[in-house]
Amino acid sequence: MSSFSSACVDFAKWRLRCGDSLRFDLMWSDWEEINSVCSLKNDFQMWNLLLGVLVRGLCEKAKEILMDESNVQPVKSPVTICGDIHGQFHDLAELFRIGGKCPDTNYLFMGDYVDRGYYSVETVSLLVALKVRYPQRITILRGNHESRQITQVYGFYDECLRKYGNANVWKTFTDLFDFFPLTALVESEIFCLHGGLSPSIETLDNIRNFDRVQEVPHEGPMCDLLWSDPDDRCGWGISPRGAGYTFGQDISEQFNHTNSLKLIARAHQLVMDGFNWAHEQKVVTIFSAPNYCYRCGNMASILEVDDCKGHTFIQFEPAPRRGEPDVTRRTPDYFL
Repeated sequence: MSSFSSACVDFAKWRLRCGDSLRFDLMWSDWEEINSVCSLKNDFQMWNLLLGVLVRGLCEKAKEILMDESNVQPVKSPVTICGDIHGQFHDLAELFRIGGKCPDTNYLFMGDYVDRGYYSVETVSLLVALKVRYPQRITILRGNHESRQITQVYGFYDECLRKYGNANVWKTFTDLFDFFPLTALVESEIFCLHGGLSPSIETLDNIRNFDRVQEVPHEGPMCDLLWSDPDDRCGWGISPRGAGYTFGQDISEQFNHTNSLKLIARAHQLVMDGFNWAHEQKVVTIFSAPNYCYRCGNMASILEVDDCKGHTFIQFEPAPRRGEPDVTRRTPDYFL
């Protein structure tokens, strides 16, 4: 390890001892200084060196904040709603460039921050850091990939081993995932979640009564919220994913009516235009990872909800390609 690398680690440890590691305004300022001196703008090795030291304290502070949030977290407008990111860190930076920096813009992310892309560690670290720094400005929900079992198959676990040589960072983050809210409610009208509805859930109060602090179950209402999909066929159907259900327009209309909702916003599915309406515009899918898996060729989008509860979609393309790490293991193909 170089003397400069050692100095960075010592500095980060000092921040932790002094209780100052959570002053992210200072942390990012220091990082900019390191960037300017050492031309580290794309040096993820140094970035990960710092993250490895800071991540435990970061997640402990985030846990304190998330413990106080509801399973149906209330969110005020204006807010920008975002779908899957999947470790595409440069495209997340593009999202913030287009949508506005936090805290100037309020954000609601609907899960799936890790797996698939090459930079899951950087992606989830940034979002959790923003949550700690601006807890009232950003909401981060749980997706089906915020799971110990899924991340051991689709990339995040292997990425942590490759970057740190052990699974400590993976364990720290997956323990934190248990505390992420399951759903959010924008101005009591827009119900936001990663996947979809459940035959075991009729009202939002049903969701509020869950004990969410656990690994995502293989079945049941909590699983359904993270895995289900809307469908053109009426009623409930067996999901081809092997978890959750498909639900028809009659199901979403009844759920919206029962809970006085105007819209269900969800993520979880690749859609080529970045967003897709279903069920006569009562359900919308939002996908925020452009050129998904660096090969699908799709647009990404975000949904801006203004003060008057009007909404506008903003589409965007991938950020310019950067260098890709040498990843030898190929993960299975599926679109979860």
